Amino acid sequence: MHTLGFVFEPWKHEKSIADGPSILEYLNRIVDERGIRDRIRFDSKVVGADWDSAAARWTVTMEDSQGGRTTTTARWLYLGAGYYDYDEPFDAQFAGRENFRGQIVHPQFWPKDLDYAGKKVVVIGSGATAVTIVPSMTDKGDGKGAAHVTMLQRTPTWYFIRPAKDGFANFLRKLLPEKLAYKITRFKNVRLQDIAFQRARDKPEKVKEFLTKKLKASLGDRYDAEAFTPPYNPWEQRLCLVPDADFFEAMKKDKASVVTDHIERFDATGIQLKSGKHLDADIIITATGLKLAVAGKIPVRVDGKTVEWSEHFYYKACMFSNVPNFSAVFGYLNASWTLRADIVSEYVCRVLNHMKATGTDIATPVLDDPASLTEENIFDFSSGYIQRSLHIMPKNADQLPWRLNQHYVKDRVDMRTGTIADGVLTFTNATAAKLAAAPAELEAAE
Repeated sequence: MHTLGFVFEPWKHEKSIADGPSILEYLNRIVDERGIRDRIRFDSKVVGADWDSAAARWTVTMEDSQGGRTTTTARWLYLGAGYYDYDEPFDAQFAGRENFRGQIVHPQFWPKDLDYAGKKVVVIGSGATAVTIVPSMTDKGDGKGAAHVTMLQRTPTWYFIRPAKDGFANFLRKLLPEKLAYKITRFKNVRLQDIAFQRARDKPEKVKEFLTKKLKASLGDRYDAEAFTPPYNPWEQRLCLVPDADFFEAMKKDKASVVTDHIERFDATGIQLKSGKHLDADIIITATGLKLAVAGKIPVRVDGKTVEWSEHFYYKACMFSNVPNFSAVFGYLNASWTLRADIVSEYVCRVLNHMKATGTDIATPVLDDPASLTEENIFDFSSGYIQRSLHIMPKNADQLPWRLNQHYVKDRVDMRTGTIADGVLTFTNATAAKLAAAPAELEAAE
């Protein structure tokens, strides 16, 4: 949380790998202390965004839970809509699921009243979601946990064990002012993330050896090479963090287990595997991954023409070729998401201030000849959710500024100090009669 937290607000909790209520408390405090809540429009889903070049205005159409529609206008549209489909998760299409007599749950639509006490649970998947769910559902001695939780994986994942509490951060907070302690801890964690990622790319065998050694030490005689040796190098997919080794502790207490196999079909009492084995289950959790979406699936139109994102190049990691007064946040794959959110917000403010200072209405990253760029796939991760969605993602060139870079330290310098009017980002005025002067506005759509 020292890098997932915002740069302007210290993370004060003792645990740096925090639970949902702690994160929600952090966000609520930010919103209330800064008077942001009154500027949030709740119960509003954005169903359209239309740019009018003549007026230099976005018209945003919203729909409430009753189906009523309203609109608002903005000089600038900034999307903080995330990166996955909130309506529909990835469907692995398991055969026979209609025959299962128990309950099937996808984590994206977790029921608040799910009762799994004393039940046999199978969690399908091996990523961060599955590894978080498994230990959280096991019996903690209060009788509320499952009888047993089995993680069924097709392919193993690389795991990294780390304490939930950051001892260094908590020590600094006792000695230094809170903001300074947070700044130092944040710098330390950013550097460690960067070093770990680069080492995994440069010396993957060394990193594999290191991670395996830690797993063996944690699991002891429960270590199974088949279950914990992925067929890919670390950071070819995202590294999965296990706080306080809770997942492995549950395994050592016989409250959880890992099965590596392929699914033949669901049946009335559980899952039939291709190996011939059968997993009995009362509840099946399908932690099978995300379905990505661009721009929150909002239909975005420029002068009546729908924007096809796969035909546009990223500019400065947040804007898009030939789309005016528009920015969006897509975080890092190899570091904390919020790191990008921080520097993108600062950059957009720089652009807005430049527009105000120069009396211009429109900022457009102009790309006259897309063929002049050499396209490159910067999503060089083998993760299924990435590979399944490459066809809908905006394009990336092999050189800045036309790419979604994956190097936070370099990006931070460029976004904070790079020239705003760089010859690519072009500033113009509306063609219609100029409206009454007003400051540039930032409309956030979530």
